[in-house]
Amino acid sequence: MTGPAALLPIAHLVLGLLLAAWTLLFLFRIVLTWYPQVDLSRGAMRLLALPTEPFLAATRRLIQPIGGVDVTPVIWVGLVSLLRELVVGQQGLLTQVMLHASVRPA
Repeated sequence: MTGPAALLPIAHLVLGLLLAAWTLLFLFRIVLTWYPQVDLSRGAMRLLALPTEPFLAATRRLIQPIGGVDVTPVIWVGLVSLLRELVVGQQGLLTQVMLHASVRPA
């Protein structure tokens, strides 16, 4: 197998891992909403805030807290999970392209 088809399993694996890691970061942000005293600008907490905060901030402008609870991380977990399923899930776009090209996922 040569050409672009040879890169499909690698792209499938990398994209799946990145989307899973992003989902995990948003899940951590959900847990951190229970602890408002945690400073996300210090130490290891910055690793959670840097990749997620731009998306959460934009979403907060559209969706206000409900009963004082920030629901935007929950929304993003759903969106990223949906994206992951649509792209690299069992019936996902990239998975179907690989099946059509007779390439096994990594």
